[in-house]
Amino acid sequence: MIDVERIRLTDNLYLIPAPNQSRFPFCNSFLITGKQRVLIDTGIGRDNIRLIDKEKRIDVLIISHSHPDHIVGWETLSDRFLFLPKETPYAVKDLTLLGKRFAETPERAEYWTKSIARRFDLKVLRDPDGRYGDGDILDFGNFSLKAVHAPGHLNDHYCFTDTQGQAIITTDIDFTSFGPWYGNPECDIEVFQQSIRKVMDMPHTVACSSHKPPVFGNAEQEFKAFMAIFDRQRNLVLDLYNSLHHLEKIVDASPFYRHRVPDNRLRIMFETVMVKKNLALLLRDGLIPSNLSEKNL
Repeated sequence: MIDVERIRLTDNLYLIPAPNQSRFPFCNSFLITGKQRVLIDTGIGRDNIRLIDKEKRIDVLIISHSHPDHIVGWETLSDRFLFLPKETPYAVKDLTLLGKRFAETPERAEYWTKSIARRFDLKVLRDPDGRYGDGDILDFGNFSLKAVHAPGHLNDHYCFTDTQGQAIITTDIDFTSFGPWYGNPECDIEVFQQSIRKVMDMPHTVACSSHKPPVFGNAEQEFKAFMAIFDRQRNLVLDLYNSLHHLEKIVDASPFYRHRVPDNRLRIMFETVMVKKNLALLLRDGLIPSNLSEKNL
């Protein structure tokens, strides 16, 4: 049987690297072994999930948050105990509602459902067998996790730390050079920053995200570098506003994606939200004119 790559983080906890260097639409998964076998997120691909399950049956599936790269393929384990965050809304049971949650307008919501949900054969989630909240201890016999609510990236976004204080699973506090992603309407830049500060202060000997290899030792520099990108992004939007003075022109300049998304409609959808969130903070802080029109914001 072909073995699935895994990286040992601590006793009974492994990172399963995702295909395509863990870039969207994939993400790393995390495997807990021992008395109960637990998988966190399903972005490693259906074939890899089946191989891990064939090796030894997975008992529990935990979803860290409801972005598509973290739930795609979940149906391969649909008959297992399913844990969802308590903040995860009913929208995850309906692809049309999920599109409305993740997009600003009905037209864009419809396109989200068509282009993402259908392209990646995303299946709606069922009612969970259990829900977890901030500070809850998820005990799996000889290994337990503490759930850490970390909104801003998404309302139901969670990180996890093992109760021995060794490993932090930072999920989409992901240490990538792209930086923090907040391209859905419910995202919040300042809440995201608060969540990062909360997680980075937790004791750890290894930190591992959903889209990068693990960082062994203290990850303070990686957290700080990730946080610094918020300022870089805001300054870039400010510079573009000062030269272009118009939302659509700033989005056309593609300050975040640099025109590297094959689907330009999706790029515009997400980049518009991210630009607007930065403009709103710049407006609040008096760095752009107070008479900025709603059309430009």
